[in-house]
Amino acid sequence: MRIGELAALVGVTPRAVRHYHRLGLLPEPARLPNGYRAYGIRDAVLLARVRRLTELGLGLDEVRDVLADDEGRELVEVLEELDADLARQEAVVRERRERLAGLLGEARAGRLTAEGPVSPELAALLAGVGELPDSPMAVKDREILALLDTVVPAGERERLMGLMHEVSGSAGRVYGLLDALDGAGADDPRVEEAARALAGVLPDGLGGFELPAEGAGGLADVFFADLAPAQAAAVRRAVALVAERARGGDGHGGA
Repeated sequence: MRIGELAALVGVTPRAVRHYHRLGLLPEPARLPNGYRAYGIRDAVLLARVRRLTELGLGLDEVRDVLADDEGRELVEVLEELDADLARQEAVVRERRERLAGLLGEARAGRLTAEGPVSPELAALLAGVGELPDSPMAVKDREILALLDTVVPAGERERLMGLMHEVSGSAGRVYGLLDALDGAGADDPRVEEAARALAGVLPDGLGGFELPAEGAGGLADVFFADLAPAQAAAVRRAVALVAERARGGDGHGGA
């Protein structure tokens, strides 16, 4: 048989046969006087075995080891390892499908946000924030919360989302005040009103949450860079008021 005939018989390509020759999986056959390779039945049997092993998921290095063991002992060992690996993959796929089923149910009910898929805690929180689609600040909040949902450790994330859930129900007026500061400077007289309104809805427990520090090129810098100077000043002032309140002050001191 020529290489094309061998490949067609086993169901692979001539290119694959040449590749197996280069890797040493198939021995080079005898050549005819005209230089063409001449394959026999043993070559076809060996090539078919290579195909079956690769279809089982073995890498070519593993196939070489199996073929080198005439007694088949290594084949049993490798197949057992492959079976265990497939079982692990099956468990991962099953868990992902379970998560996907929940997300699909939320999507079909119209409750999956544009930032999804997200954690159940954030999904519940965004359900309230999402009622303010015309607020640019609400959109920024959704984006930053979706990012925090990914980068913050699970324990801290659950705590943060629990705290922010207390805010979502009374954020309408605050978003309006912050939206009105778009394009304004940090010395705008409306900053203090917006800051106090925001501090009024932020829970005391937020003061104990470790927010990313500014100045290190991190998340806080990205967040504040996306705000107008007056909006950034209002948020910083609100955080300071919450911290003051957590220390025992009333949070209503002068600027």
